[in-house]
Amino acid sequence: MANIILVGAQWGDEGKGKIIDVLTEQVDVVVRTQGGNNAGHTVFVGSQKYVLHLVPSGILRPRKTCVIANGVVIDPISLVEELDGLERLRVKVRGHFHISETAHLVMPYHRLLDEQREIAKGKHRIGTTKRGIGPAYGDKAARVGIRMLDLLDPERFQAILARRIKENNGFLRALGAPALSLRKVLDAYRTAGERLRPFVTNTVLLLHQAARQGKNILFEGAQGTFLDLDHGTYPFVTSSNTTAGGACTGSGIPPNRIDRVVGVVKAYTTRVGEGPLPTENTHIADLLHRMGREFGATTGRPRRCGWFDTVATRHAAMVNGIDDLAVTNLDGLDTVPVIQVAVAYRIHGRRCASMPSDTQLLAQSEPVYEEFPGWMTPTHQARRWRDLPPKARAYLRAIAKLTGAPLSIVSVGPSRDQTIFL
Repeated sequence: MANIILVGAQWGDEGKGKIIDVLTEQVDVVVRTQGGNNAGHTVFVGSQKYVLHLVPSGILRPRKTCVIANGVVIDPISLVEELDGLERLRVKVRGHFHISETAHLVMPYHRLLDEQREIAKGKHRIGTTKRGIGPAYGDKAARVGIRMLDLLDPERFQAILARRIKENNGFLRALGAPALSLRKVLDAYRTAGERLRPFVTNTVLLLHQAARQGKNILFEGAQGTFLDLDHGTYPFVTSSNTTAGGACTGSGIPPNRIDRVVGVVKAYTTRVGEGPLPTENTHIADLLHRMGREFGATTGRPRRCGWFDTVATRHAAMVNGIDDLAVTNLDGLDTVPVIQVAVAYRIHGRRCASMPSDTQLLAQSEPVYEEFPGWMTPTHQARRWRDLPPKARAYLRAIAKLTGAPLSIVSVGPSRDQTIFL
């Protein structure tokens, strides 16, 4: 297995949590490298459903080392709640869970600013989860952020927090939001900090030591390629680097130590929030929503849905250096008689085989489709490639060929055993 980066190759929600979980069986260490509790990974173990926001999915397998690395922004209150929830479900956390001492914190003023700025944008809103992730990364870039190691130094934390709350209360009042109480925030965060203290360490050293010992490391990405701050559909993006490069900067493991990049895609396309989605289709969205599918794990919002987009996925494969594809949610198409796949865009009357950088142009793009016959039979019981209907296999081969990356995994349901390895 060696060292693997797993990335979403669409707009997030590709089913990464399930794929991470099945790959974790073959690795020693699982590392979350970016994002915050705006992301949600859903994993089923038997009939038990787990929704993880900050803790790596590897926590659900015994004897695995799980790391929240330096590139993640952490809401300590949310993380404590998540850890408490896992322990109530008898998931062992102590002894194999670590938090980077240099990870930045999401503070209450970040959440309030996120919400007020989104409200102020009106129809031009981004579609943020309002969890404070963007403002937290903004403070990190502006060099005024608060890190985990600051939280664990009581005097330093109080001094920094007093300055930051005084400044941000001015912004909040200007936006019509209530001011924050220094004492209340200080007490709540100190309590959370003491709960998290046993897990905090220098994770760069920890990961390099694991690599020297020959341990296999899986880097767990959050969101997807087209939500990347540099390579996504800006400004409708998140505030971190969700592509493969972000796994290196977000963990401290250099690129020459990475052996494989796995891109996760759904057998169709989805997106939450605002921004262009060229293949969006209300028919497929209605079908999936009636099935109880495609609602956000973090927000509960219905996802926008569309046909598989090979133009976008080819771009994702190029940017990430994807070696192979994991296709999820194939069973979502089991009742679709004719399946469309975008193979190009038509922009202002001209056929384009590549994705435009201009988000407005992308929003005006008309997909050029190829049609594939549906298989019209359940796939959720398939456990081997040959168990899949011939038309399903033909569809999968086609999207892999059009994308330019070979298939390695096909998922036909949320459970661990509903996974086909090629």
